[in-house]
Amino acid sequence: MRVILAEDSTLLREGLVRLLVEEGHEVLDAVGDGDALVTAVRTADAAGALPDVVCVDVRMPPTHTDEGLRAALTIRETWPAVGVLVLSQYVEKSYAGELITSGQERVGYLLKDRVMRVEEFLDALDRVGSGGVALDPEVVRQLLSRTTHTDPLEKLTGREREVLAAMAEGHNNSSIAGRLFISPSAVEKHANSIFDKLGLSHSPGLNRRIRAVVTYLST
Repeated sequence: MRVILAEDSTLLREGLVRLLVEEGHEVLDAVGDGDALVTAVRTADAAGALPDVVCVDVRMPPTHTDEGLRAALTIRETWPAVGVLVLSQYVEKSYAGELITSGQERVGYLLKDRVMRVEEFLDALDRVGSGGVALDPEVVRQLLSRTTHTDPLEKLTGREREVLAAMAEGHNNSSIAGRLFISPSAVEKHANSIFDKLGLSHSPGLNRRIRAVVTYLST
């Protein structure tokens, strides 16, 4: 997989480069700010070798506010075939929602603590690179923690909430079954119940299902 990294921490950036190369990925470039990331993708495009995924920190120089996110949105708009995996120190709901609803595919949002868990980071990278979605469980937990009296999520059972959280993280039915120690058919039953209760039409295929869930959660 071809990857471009954008991370202003030299130590973390170089560590990720080394990890990805050791895992057999091709790192096309590794830069320290959002403008440089867009330039790197444009250069790769001109060379006929767009990255499969860019990994980008939300906050980078010069203001350390949302430079990385704005670069990510530019990339999604200009090169929609390029996956975007956002890395953030904190759960920033507005940033996550803006990115997720910008295209609904080939997108991920991980907390940096999760990046340190190498297997989880590589799994998220693979899912985004193959056209899927990878959301940090903590992001999903906070999205699911709404407690208003009119919250439609109150209609869900505890098990359905667990299934919904796993779906929103980007897991397929087989993976969810393994995580929750239930059968794939039980997962399918819970999923159908969730969509019925949330008023969402059934959409075959993992990505369409997750898009529906994430769109619902971000409203």
